[in-house]
Amino acid sequence: MSSEEIGRAPHPGPASPPRTYPTVSHWIGWIAFAGVGMVVLGTFHVMLGLVALLGGEQVLTGRPDPLLDLDLTSWGWVHLVTGCLVVFAALCVFAGQRWARGVGTVIALSSVVANFGLLSQDPIRSLVMIAIGIVVVLALTVHGSDVKP
Repeated sequence: MSSEEIGRAPHPGPASPPRTYPTVSHWIGWIAFAGVGMVVLGTFHVMLGLVALLGGEQVLTGRPDPLLDLDLTSWGWVHLVTGCLVVFAALCVFAGQRWARGVGTVIALSSVVANFGLLSQDPIRSLVMIAIGIVVVLALTVHGSDVKP
């Protein structure tokens, strides 16, 4: 290197475009909450369905006149299938699948209706599951488009 090259600033080559990062909405936390709520809701449904199918007398401890008059085996299968579908849809919501938002919304609404049917039998559990279902529907319908696959 010559003495002239030492004091010279290096030639700045072609300007590189500024680096852009994907923007993440601050509502993404609601979608994560909806996914976790769907997993919890689905797990509750699966457990209730298994208890109803395997030992039905322990499930219903409230009044003998539920709003929807189905036998325990029917309620067990409804809860078991609904729970598995909710957990599957939750995993797809986490993956950013658009169709999972619609499926998750429909299944969460059906969960709310199913728990409304058991409200007279077990009011505390039913109200908790109804509340989780409503928040899941809110998060999926209002802020679900913020998740990109």
